[in-house]
Amino acid sequence: QVHLMESGGGLVQPGGSLTLSCTTSGTVFRLNGLTWYRQSPGRQRELVAAIASGGHTSYADSVEGRFTISRDNTKNTAYLQMNSLRPEDTAVYYCNAKPVYMTADYWGQGTQVTVSS
Repeated sequence: QVHLMESGGGLVQPGGSLTLSCTTSGTVFRLNGLTWYRQSPGRQRELVAAIASGGHTSYADSVEGRFTISRDNTKNTAYLQMNSLRPEDTAVYYCNAKPVYMTADYWGQGTQVTVSS
């Protein structure tokens, strides 16, 4: 059974930093494409950052240069380092895992990030 667990969300002031973690089980982690999405009230879920099984990364324009996605295959964990946070980054952040050997993908339950003074 595949399971994803996000952690690291919270309340932070504008300009601050947070690091989100996504730990997975039930898959061959190193073969997962991993993507962070976010969703704020009244808006569609949007892609934030992605890292392929080979390590290639991509980012939404809105977070390019501020956020960094990474992975540690020895810990079955992906990370999203978020710097220079803005109020518009406030959202529930979700982790998605897509094993290259499967057609299905999997979601975590989400972690709330609130950027406010």
